[in-house]
Amino acid sequence: MPTTDSDGSKQQLHVVMFPWLAFGHIIPFLELSKSIAQKGHKVSFLSTTRNIQRLPNLPSHLSPLLNLVPLTLPRLHQLPQDAEATMDVRTEDIQYLKKAFDGLKPEVTRFLKAGSPDWIIYDFAPYWLPEIAAGLGISRAFFSIFNAWFIAFLGGSPEDMINGSDDRTSVEDFLTPPKWVPFPSKICYRRHEADWMVDSSSPNASGVSDVYRSGMIFKGSNCVFMRYCFEFEPQWLTLLEELHHLPVIPVGLMPPTTSADVGDEKDDTWQTIKNWLDGHQKGHVVYVALGSEVMLSKTDVSELALGLELSGLPFIWAFRKPAGSTESDSVELPDGFLERIRNRGMVWTSWVPQLQIMSHDSVGGFLTHCGWSSIVEGLMLGHPLIMLPFLVDQGLNARVLVDKKVGIEVPRNEHHGSFTKNSVADSLSWVVVEDEGKVYKENAMALSRIFGDMKLQQKYTNEFVEYLEKHRYNP
Repeated sequence: MPTTDSDGSKQQLHVVMFPWLAFGHIIPFLELSKSIAQKGHKVSFLSTTRNIQRLPNLPSHLSPLLNLVPLTLPRLHQLPQDAEATMDVRTEDIQYLKKAFDGLKPEVTRFLKAGSPDWIIYDFAPYWLPEIAAGLGISRAFFSIFNAWFIAFLGGSPEDMINGSDDRTSVEDFLTPPKWVPFPSKICYRRHEADWMVDSSSPNASGVSDVYRSGMIFKGSNCVFMRYCFEFEPQWLTLLEELHHLPVIPVGLMPPTTSADVGDEKDDTWQTIKNWLDGHQKGHVVYVALGSEVMLSKTDVSELALGLELSGLPFIWAFRKPAGSTESDSVELPDGFLERIRNRGMVWTSWVPQLQIMSHDSVGGFLTHCGWSSIVEGLMLGHPLIMLPFLVDQGLNARVLVDKKVGIEVPRNEHHGSFTKNSVADSLSWVVVEDEGKVYKENAMALSRIFGDMKLQQKYTNEFVEYLEKHRYNP
């Protein structure tokens, strides 16, 4: 509950939330905002005008406490008109989105001066914000939507990240665990993934590197909040505290609430999919979703499609348009594919109710890009994973989960990351139908008792808000 003043009255906090311009970041920030408002505190949620317009409606009982504050994103000629999130731009143009984001500094500063909040909770991107907030006497926290091992992999200290003194400078340097990891670990990038890490250490069009941004965020924060829990790989939390000399407070895994009306007759999309799922054997359908942040090549799409076909397994594929793509960029499915699989496969090109699909008894495996949100959803429901990582944290996530034996990675060429229809088909069969796959199902089901424990995750949320209440005005 809100802290108590000397006269016995409850003291309401004012917390400002400021996520990066990606919906994989914005939505967890919004969910955390709801948790704060639920406890009776005032929240100002800052994002750009268009992004706020795209948010789901707030619960009516939280509207008086949760204020959505639209900011005007500066326009850059390198960005498409109305591009305000990563989903609106190509991967290579995200650097310009970061430059535009930095242009929000004056407006955010004015808001903080006028609003005098107790806390500001921000993402990795606004490296300029901790110093401003400190000067205004505002408590400062970094909320990481990424998990602990990824943040630990990024750098050994804030100083190294800021000064560029990390001695990992080549692709080869990222193919083994960092020297500062003191316990046995297989966490590292594959050669075809590691270019991202090298690039993130170099300044981009915004004038600074992503690693520099993160270092400044760590240096200027009072604490780190993280989408994580002590019940799963807790040693990474301890390591992070030692590396950054900051309290690292897990806020729980933030699993989505399973809907009580999963079979809502009014939801035509779900009803169509549910009818299809109802017609298939329990535990044999593969759900395929690779996010919307990566532009798959024509070859990748073709090999994945043909692998699904070759596996002989029923599947439902959420095949969404990649971020920032246009009609001229669209990647087509192989000729005749839809006709050949029409009796046992479903390809859905618009939004799908992912949680409802994976809650259905017929689903027995999840082919995923290994984004942290997707992993949480898959494991909360006890699904073994067939992993096909592409970007940022996804490869590291896959290494950890393979080590935990909750699934396997689709074999790929080490140098350029290509995979074949046979490797896709064999991986699917191995996990979903072969006897050898039972261990992955058992381990995934065991982890569901952590990832899907709503009482445990609510306990973390409660403790997070209590921390905010106890540590306000931390200089």
